[in-house]
Amino acid sequence: MTLHGFLFYVIAGLIVASTAIAVTRTHLVHAVVYLILSFLGSALLFYLLGAPLLAALEVIIYAGAIMVLFLFVVIMIKTELQQELMASPGQWAPAAVLSGTYVLVSVLMVFSAPGAGAPLELLRASPRQFALYVFQHHWLLIEVVSLLLLVALMGALRLGKGKGSDPAGGEA
Repeated sequence: MTLHGFLFYVIAGLIVASTAIAVTRTHLVHAVVYLILSFLGSALLFYLLGAPLLAALEVIIYAGAIMVLFLFVVIMIKTELQQELMASPGQWAPAAVLSGTYVLVSVLMVFSAPGAGAPLELLRASPRQFALYVFQHHWLLIEVVSLLLLVALMGALRLGKGKGSDPAGGEA
């Protein structure tokens, strides 16, 4: 096994572990921090696979902007955690069966594909070429996503404001 292959598997394991921890945390701020760790691992994988622009976008957009937005939402809503947040084993069983089936099918598809052992052709694009392609062909999707994030932020602000507060900042 080469050094790149070893690093790939180590980083992939860290991503899976940090994502699993993020999903199982009851404290929401801790879950956001573990999810940021997962996004940083994904950026490392992109860089390792020869896509430094995607690695930078992963850090800037996901680990930076979106996770800060999630963190602000968590802090502003100020939800009181209950002790019974985790699901019962009866609720975990169907999810575990479906997840196991998904992993099994994915592994079978990867290893039974006709070209599974063939090396992939390396494609390179400059950041300018990538930006031109994205903004010429997918500009509407980018605008829709930015609008959805704006609506989510306004909803978080509305929820965080509370019922008894005055728009000027004083109590009603």
